[in-house]
Amino acid sequence: MDDVTLLIGGESRGASDRKTFERINPASGKPASRAAAATLEDADAAVAAAAAAFPGWSALGPTERRKRLLAAADLMDARTPEFIATGVAETGAMPNWYGFNVMLAANMLREAAAMTTQIDGAVIPSDVPGSLAMAVRQPCGVVLGMAPWNAPVILGTRAIAMPLACGNTVVLKASEGCPGVHRLIGSVLQEAGLGDGVVNVVTHSAQDAPAIVERLIAHPAVRRVNFTGSTRVGRIVAQHAAQHLKPALLELGGKAPVIVLDDADLDAAVDGIAFGAFFNQGQICMSTERLIVDHKIADALIGKLAAKARTLKAGDPAEAGSILGVLESVKAAERIAALVEDARAKGAMLPVGCRVEGAVMQPTIVDGVTRDMKLYAEESFGPVVTVQRVDGDEEAIRVANDSDYGLSAAVFSRDVARALQVARRIESGICHINGPTVHDEAQMPFGGVKQSGYGRFGSKASIAEFTDLRWITVQTGPRHYPI
Repeated sequence: MDDVTLLIGGESRGASDRKTFERINPASGKPASRAAAATLEDADAAVAAAAAAFPGWSALGPTERRKRLLAAADLMDARTPEFIATGVAETGAMPNWYGFNVMLAANMLREAAAMTTQIDGAVIPSDVPGSLAMAVRQPCGVVLGMAPWNAPVILGTRAIAMPLACGNTVVLKASEGCPGVHRLIGSVLQEAGLGDGVVNVVTHSAQDAPAIVERLIAHPAVRRVNFTGSTRVGRIVAQHAAQHLKPALLELGGKAPVIVLDDADLDAAVDGIAFGAFFNQGQICMSTERLIVDHKIADALIGKLAAKARTLKAGDPAEAGSILGVLESVKAAERIAALVEDARAKGAMLPVGCRVEGAVMQPTIVDGVTRDMKLYAEESFGPVVTVQRVDGDEEAIRVANDSDYGLSAAVFSRDVARALQVARRIESGICHINGPTVHDEAQMPFGGVKQSGYGRFGSKASIAEFTDLRWITVQTGPRHYPI
């Protein structure tokens, strides 16, 4: 079992009251890590350390910041086996998922490094004679990043990479579901030589989370907040940030639809849907939750999808034949199964599933979902995809938009022009044509609309989120005054 410490001001330390908490391996039921349970005083210390490091880090030239971030990316790649071992134990996900996490997270650091010379401004024409007017972007100070357990290397790194590139210092509030993984991100950045206090990591117990979050957001030195997680918690974060007039970037829940038009390549659609719905047990914010299919091809598509689903086995990553891993907890499995049972009791059919054993849930297809079923609107965050049959493009668009969420979506059609017209009318921050809803790249603008949040992660797009835009003038000649 790993012992996980806080990272504050470049030092590894336990909680000030020496309390710890354990993260249980959902596959084995045994402790995976024992982590420091930070106190409010520890949270204050982490912000203070970041604030103390800010003048030095923000004053570094862009090439030096780039050099250190690139070193961190290489170090992250080198420590891939450690990330995999820690992550598999803490969350029960498959090793290949964690390998992908590290690869993309390292590329996020490289992309952030490339942005250090792209934080530009503008010269703006002024009506005042002799006035040189400029719009200048500057680092804002301490940035608080909060990331979840489901894609922890990607999302933990994303929470801090671009803030660092912009010249800010950071506090990463780790998820209690993966304290070891998030602390390892801090270790990589510290060992890469960013500097003491530039990156700080706070771990905490589940019961202390509300107080820790409130304290961190309220701290006067924290100037920006970013949060990735559930819409329920995102609302709380937004309320705290608003109370203190602090900008927040929120990437929240999803209920991603895939529209399959009547001219689609069914085999390509099945591959994309199966990956989007079942990979990592459906525990990705972009996971495919809703299949919206033209009735002309619905039976053929569902038959192919069901056959594909039966070949995908969920189970302990250590067991031979496991492809999808396990859910993050038994409680999660029980919650998702209850949603499926509610739909079944109200008339839905189950071409595949629902088989649950402990924290393991096999792929499940729920056909004939209607608005009176909880699964119609609620995010399952599990290996479950619902099916709704429609007549034509207009109904497909209407059904796709009949959701409070709007993160990712996809459209399958052999007619790309037709698919593009449909995609433009879907209310989502992201939409892919002839590809899965689960897709992420370091340089892309990433975020949602409606209750999926606001703001954008992703290199150039996120510079505005993590800098202050200032108007600065230089009077180069005599100026006339009215008095």
